[in-house]
Amino acid sequence: MSHSTLTSKGQTTIPQEIREAVGLQTGAKLNWSVTPDGVLIVRAKTQSIESLAGLLKTQDGKKISIQDMNPWK
Repeated sequence: MSHSTLTSKGQTTIPQEIREAVGLQTGAKLNWSVTPDGVLIVRAKTQSIESLAGLLKTQDGKKISIQDMNPWK
């Protein structure tokens, strides 16, 4: 288990072993959430939505435009 300390300015340092385990680099974005029972969840935003482009294909392999996906044409 890793530990860090919160400063008076609300800052903390992410331990090196954690940064290495999730591949964090300088300037990385972190998303913070608190569950109703008080559990803190921190997720590293390591991908852009643009990295998902082309992930899904039709059965015949053709690409579909955003306009074609819109059900309110």
